[in-house]
Amino acid sequence: MTPAVIGLDLAKNVFHVHIADASGRTLDSKRLTRRELLPFFESLSSCLIGIEACATAHNWARQLQGFGHDVRLIPPGYVKPYVRRGAKNDASDAAAICEAVTRPNMRFVPIKSREDQAFLMLHRARGLLVRQRTMAACAFRSHLAEYGVIVAQGRHRVDTLIIKLDELRKDLPDDACFALDALIGQLDALNQQIDSIDARLAEIHKNNTICRLLATVPGIGPITATAFAATIPDPSTFRSGREFAAWLGLTPRQNSSGGKNRLGGITKQGDRYLRHLLVLGARTVVRYPKARSRVDGPWIEALLERRKPMVVAVAVANKLARVIWAMLTTGEVFRTA
Repeated sequence: MTPAVIGLDLAKNVFHVHIADASGRTLDSKRLTRRELLPFFESLSSCLIGIEACATAHNWARQLQGFGHDVRLIPPGYVKPYVRRGAKNDASDAAAICEAVTRPNMRFVPIKSREDQAFLMLHRARGLLVRQRTMAACAFRSHLAEYGVIVAQGRHRVDTLIIKLDELRKDLPDDACFALDALIGQLDALNQQIDSIDARLAEIHKNNTICRLLATVPGIGPITATAFAATIPDPSTFRSGREFAAWLGLTPRQNSSGGKNRLGGITKQGDRYLRHLLVLGARTVVRYPKARSRVDGPWIEALLERRKPMVVAVAVANKLARVIWAMLTTGEVFRTA
């Protein structure tokens, strides 16, 4: 058996491979355990291997590349159309991957290095800790509201309320004070952990050329710069800045037919975390006139006369995405419009 293309369906302990020749004819379809997977591919001659871009996919891709194979990661949404109707199982998924990887216009996910994955792990851990801090702060505020202590939204207002808690203790039951102290301890621990990750990201940002380059863009700080540098190791995978913005989900969703163009809201596809950071930075640009003038002041002000600020921020985020792609591709610093 001399395979040309293999579709690999990943799992935790049980894997499935679909093997085809150069013409697409099925040669074999088999189930492999975790212990059998690497010896199986090590024994094969060099071939094209398709894998869905999911958990552990980058790790397996790096190991299979070490055996001389051409490994390509496919977004799961691009594999789904090739799954046969009424046949959702590991074997049919592997067959769909095997067919999808051979399509000439298929788009693939760049395989990340161990260092880039570790880089992104800092961001993922920070995002989780920030969400937990928000949950704890909301719980603290809502618990006090049950006793008539009302404070507006915002983390800094919760911090002020914590300082005043000693004055409120005499009017609260002991069990309520015990629960609130537990939340305060959690908030303190989360703040320390987030600050330590922020310090680590700032250190990486200071020593990374690409991060320092991106930080020249208005609305882009160390966190956003490091996230883009780790997620986009090779900007040449995108043909243009507009394609890059579309990958981030910042372009309008189309529902066009019969020569009539109908555009809706943004698609919200691609990397949600990068889009979130970019929109936050764009909101800062829209809010401050000095930052506006560095991007495209007259254009932003004209949009603000016709659209809501959040809509304008998304439009600015689209523009910043195209600017980032151009800077990553050419290595040039940001130039004021």
